[in-house]
Amino acid sequence: MKKIRILSVDGGGIRGVLPGTILMQLEKILQQKDNNSTRKLGDYFDMIAGTSTGGILACLYLMPGENRKAKYSAAEAVDLYIKNGHTIFDRTLKEKVLSAGGIFHQKYSHDALYGLLTSYFGDETLNNFIKPSLITSYEITDRKSVFFTSADACADDMYNFKIRDVARATSAAPTYFAPAHIQSLNGQLYTLVDGGMFANNPALCAYAEARKTEFSKVLNDADKTDKPTAKDMMIVSLGTGSVKKQYHYDEFKHAGEIKWLEPVIDILMAGNSETVAYQLTQMYLTLEADFQKNYYRLEPGLKEACSEMDEATKENIDNLYQAGLTYVYENIGMLKEIADKILEND
Repeated sequence: MKKIRILSVDGGGIRGVLPGTILMQLEKILQQKDNNSTRKLGDYFDMIAGTSTGGILACLYLMPGENRKAKYSAAEAVDLYIKNGHTIFDRTLKEKVLSAGGIFHQKYSHDALYGLLTSYFGDETLNNFIKPSLITSYEITDRKSVFFTSADACADDMYNFKIRDVARATSAAPTYFAPAHIQSLNGQLYTLVDGGMFANNPALCAYAEARKTEFSKVLNDADKTDKPTAKDMMIVSLGTGSVKKQYHYDEFKHAGEIKWLEPVIDILMAGNSETVAYQLTQMYLTLEADFQKNYYRLEPGLKEACSEMDEATKENIDNLYQAGLTYVYENIGMLKEIADKILEND
């Protein structure tokens, strides 16, 4: 039976350029090995998961085009950030003063981001994704985790949304953007914030979703495993750059709520990503040797790039792009190995 190929992308704001660049190169490797320049990244995976900026990338990879194939290439997906990142994270002097760095007001208006998402996704809906999905968000009124899945969307309009609203909800990072107030196709209202608050690395959530999915039916491929276990899956999980910003005791021994605001968000997101990577590594180490190497965690370094999620200057976007290319150059053997396994289970 063919393994279920799962792609998962972490959150991290403008640092989404990093995994986007790596996946652009992986798509090129796949096309070369497959001798097919028309297939796109989304066509090569059986499920894609994402949180925040990774959730936006996941939506782009899964957006339907002609004949139920992926509409956007990986290069077109990362271009959303490279060409438009500065407009997403832009604000007037008045907005800077009013927000006081996000303490009294969100840092940025969501209008530019939502306009951009509308231009990419139009009125397309979640149920039409080309492959199974899992995109995270959090409902702050009912206080519950929300997982946008195409399986749920196909089953009931209560769980079906416009893709642009899904992308807006998963990336509604507190202090950066206002919560997303969206409704499903049957009119159910949700008030949502960034999925990075609880699942910045959604790979383990994707694993859980895959465990209940009948892939042979969903993908119309009798050779695909239904309700797969870990040994039946190949998971490729990408981070958005190792963030090792240090917080020192002398700075925080008397810190209050305002002082802790930025570090708490940073630590929550980084800590979750590291914890999920540890859990999946240990899970796969319990398998037989042949199956242990089917979990890949790609965590690129930032090199000269800034770790701030909203540092969207041209210089920093260029640095993120170069850091992604450097990671590809230094790990080309692993990327080719991943491509080979993806094609073996195509």
